[in-house]
Amino acid sequence: MSKPHHAPGDVRSKSLTDYLNDENVRAVLYQVVAIGLIILTSWYLVSNTLDNLEQQNISTGYSFLDLEASFEISESMIDYSAKSTYATALLVGLLNTIKVAFLGIILCTIIGIIFGVARLSSNWIVRKLATVYVETFRNIPVLLQLFFWYALIPNSFPHPRDALEPLPGVLLTSRGLYLPVPIADTAYTLMGIAAILALVAIYFVKKWAKKRQDATGEPFPMTAAGFGIFFGLVFIAYLLGGAPTEIDMPTLKGFNIRGGYNISPEFLALLIGLTVYTSTYVAEVVRSGIQAVPNGQWEAADSLGIKRSVALRKVILPQSMRVAIPPLTNQYLNLTKNSSLAVAVGYPDLVSVSNTTMNQTGQAIEAISIFMLIYLGLSLLTSLFMNWFNKKMALVER
Repeated sequence: MSKPHHAPGDVRSKSLTDYLNDENVRAVLYQVVAIGLIILTSWYLVSNTLDNLEQQNISTGYSFLDLEASFEISESMIDYSAKSTYATALLVGLLNTIKVAFLGIILCTIIGIIFGVARLSSNWIVRKLATVYVETFRNIPVLLQLFFWYALIPNSFPHPRDALEPLPGVLLTSRGLYLPVPIADTAYTLMGIAAILALVAIYFVKKWAKKRQDATGEPFPMTAAGFGIFFGLVFIAYLLGGAPTEIDMPTLKGFNIRGGYNISPEFLALLIGLTVYTSTYVAEVVRSGIQAVPNGQWEAADSLGIKRSVALRKVILPQSMRVAIPPLTNQYLNLTKNSSLAVAVGYPDLVSVSNTTMNQTGQAIEAISIFMLIYLGLSLLTSLFMNWFNKKMALVER
């Protein structure tokens, strides 16, 4: 009996072995198996956790967010009292975290750039002092630095009755820094709106100025124009709002300072600790970025008679930032996440408020999941902004 044979145009059907020997099929199969194992493991952990909680008569879910918090928070950027809900309390903690992270990022960037440039100074004293600053604070754990500043600040300043007044209306005490602030008025709301409109106007004027310079070669005084637009619009809004002049001045009443705006020792300790620690890493990033710029750029600036300070500001730093932005993003993320150490110095950040919420409600998993997701969101937003800025600063090849 003769064996069947295939015609030249026939395609033989693949067997299971043929599919398993195909690299592409195996790659997909491995991924499906891995995803399946992850789903099964997650299902087991979740179901096992829910069963254990049910056996211990512990309720689950996020309905506790609508309950009365029944605890005070020492610092709040919004209206809050013990009668507010847990959701409001967590919002207070979130805003406090954003406040210290935002200010810390700005300050550590400024200080880091200064010390990063100083480490490359031709002046021996400046260079060595910058090196001592970086190497000292970079090699001390940030938690110990927070403890140091928290112990130093309250013990370095007098009792409120003997408050220092470095500037008129500014009081410095062991209970923090007190600043005079304007009394709330609709004029300040108008000024805020005017400031936003001014920034939008500056953006479009800058685009117009760039097109004008590309077309004519004539530079436009953008710095002066920007300041004029911003302060001009804000001042006009201030006048339209009635030009209020009432100031809430901090004054001694009884055994404490009343009025004004108080910056607590806890906030100062946290802000100074995070800023000093992170600025050392920013300084190293800036230094490495400057050193990554070819020496020919310095030589070209010297040959054109440009001063070293101007060359650094106009030529070197803009190029070094293209190298420095990715590692700077990591430092900003680290500062934001390190702000969770605020609980060690008593500052009511998100983690501190979440811990109190967890202890009162017993909803440990829910409370932890909330601030984990919030920190994840903050990190992703920071990365998204820095990636956009990095693309904007990148050189575009023609």
